[in-house]
Amino acid sequence: MNVVRNTPSQGARPGVQHVTVDAGHAGQRLDNFLLTALKGVPRTHVYRLLRKGEVRVNKGRAKPDYRLKEGDVVRLPPVRRAESNGDHLATQAAKSGKLDWLLERVLYEDEHLLVLDKPAGLAVHGGSGVTVGLIEALRALRPQSPFLELAHRLDRDTSGCLLIAKSRTALVQLHDLLREGGVDKRYLALVTGPWQGGTRHVDAALETSRPQSGERRVEVGDDGKESASDITPREKFSEAAFVEVRLLTGRMHQARVHAAHIGHPIAGDDKYGMREFNQRMKQHGLTRLFLHAARLEFRHPVNGRKMRIEAPLPVELERVLVNLRTHTDISATA
Repeated sequence: MNVVRNTPSQGARPGVQHVTVDAGHAGQRLDNFLLTALKGVPRTHVYRLLRKGEVRVNKGRAKPDYRLKEGDVVRLPPVRRAESNGDHLATQAAKSGKLDWLLERVLYEDEHLLVLDKPAGLAVHGGSGVTVGLIEALRALRPQSPFLELAHRLDRDTSGCLLIAKSRTALVQLHDLLREGGVDKRYLALVTGPWQGGTRHVDAALETSRPQSGERRVEVGDDGKESASDITPREKFSEAAFVEVRLLTGRMHQARVHAAHIGHPIAGDDKYGMREFNQRMKQHGLTRLFLHAARLEFRHPVNGRKMRIEAPLPVELERVLVNLRTHTDISATA
């Protein structure tokens, strides 16, 4: 196992492992630890192993919510692990060199974290009809890395800065920063115009629904979670506006739903946008959602150093702005 020190035990029947918990996993719930340690084993089977006492901590039974301590010895019984189709495909693609381009998009990396410039069209993880996600691809490219986990997520069609933890300690600290508003996230977007005035503060709770179609949708609702954004125009056109979106909270589809809520949906948004506006923007060369995670600012989760990481606006989006400047009237420059 990669994430902890693996110690063979004398007399253990073949397949049994005894692993010693390191500092990076101290404080983690036993069930969450097992879901990672026994990757490929169904969740229901993991809990069955716990109930039957086949998983032991320091030679004794332990409940799923037991908090591990550094130095604890966890007995892992022999189980059949099924590699997911996504993991298999990612491994094969990595071996063939088809994923090497992903490593060229690393914006920052140290022993604790990694920031990647995610391309539009690539989901951050597999599932829901997606065979290979970014995190599976990255793990396949970095088999020597003991720990790679998403600290947050970006929509499939959104490009830009994606924060990835390289240790559980960093992951926990990054989650705390994100939850407490310690990560300043700035997005760039093209929205419907005309835009009147300057910055708009949007304070609208968001809730997730699943209509009969089965596809999740986020809506403004009184029963939703508190959500806030600041949207500031950078450049105004007669029928559109190039804006910066600062997310003060981190809800699913927040930038897209808040922009639509104030009557300025994002260009190329097939779920929350305006069909007629999207069609007009296609004439200016837009072929995707015009939403880009341009900048992250935060204190490093381990050394406290102030971090500012930026991802340049993709060429295909910059080209749309050039076309708008050339072929439409610019009403004002913010």
